[in-house]
Amino acid sequence: MKRTLPPLNALRAFEAAGRLGSFKDAAAELHVTHGAVSQQVRLLEEWLRAPLFERHNRRVVLTPAARAYLAEIGPLFEQLSQATVRYGFPEAVSRRLAVNAPATFTLRWLVPRLDRFRAAHPDVDVSVETSNEPVESQSGAYDVIVRGGPDTFYGYSMRPFLSEERLPVCSPALMQRVPLRTPDDLRRHTLLHTSSLPRLWPDWFAKARIPALQPAAVLTFDHFYLTLQAAIDGAGIAMGPTALVADDLAAGRLVAPFAGPRLPSRSYCTYVPDEKSDDELVAQFRSWLEREGMRPPSNGAV
Repeated sequence: MKRTLPPLNALRAFEAAGRLGSFKDAAAELHVTHGAVSQQVRLLEEWLRAPLFERHNRRVVLTPAARAYLAEIGPLFEQLSQATVRYGFPEAVSRRLAVNAPATFTLRWLVPRLDRFRAAHPDVDVSVETSNEPVESQSGAYDVIVRGGPDTFYGYSMRPFLSEERLPVCSPALMQRVPLRTPDDLRRHTLLHTSSLPRLWPDWFAKARIPALQPAAVLTFDHFYLTLQAAIDGAGIAMGPTALVADDLAAGRLVAPFAGPRLPSRSYCTYVPDEKSDDELVAQFRSWLEREGMRPPSNGAV
């Protein structure tokens, strides 16, 4: 007789969310995003044609039918876990690596390089979430956290892996239309700002000894990666972090009109919970980041 089985990934998300009473905690346990858990639960609800949770602002509550359903399937997941440990071949069991990093760093540096790590570790499922929240607020939900530093946090080990400075960058086409020979030529250009980094241009002007310079226009974005994309698209000139625009400079998508001055910037560091500092996979990922940090810029053919 044909078995009637719901989507197993959706069932797994429901079991974790129901057992923990939280989509957020289920996401942390499964090393996926909150949205992924929510999507899988909705998929199961559509398959069952019945709601499973009552949503109340920031919390969820199982419906009576879902509570009874969870009571029956929960032990099955535990039995499956025990059987896998008891009889499974260690080399056949995939590992999950949960990484949390800032969005701009993830988009412009980590993602273009991540295939190299995955090619060397095909049995590892990497889960990346973006955030700028403080390290100490992550509650051990991640194996590796990338933030600026070096800083010291109780319960975490820290290792720097990528240094950078900041300098003006723009598209080659923009520089051709309105040449930039000296910093004073910035008066004829639109300067790109990021609302969370309001001091970048004023600090650079002070270091370039043109503190009173007034540009032709100003364009401000709420995310740094939008500011950098606007520079690539020729909308103006941005203060580019050298580590995150190195590939664009090498590929000719951006140019740096001035050799200096350069603003110092914090390094990128890995922060790992003490209880995971001896984990072999975590150590391999940290070492891989450090090797990537020393690689020359790519021309786009990663």
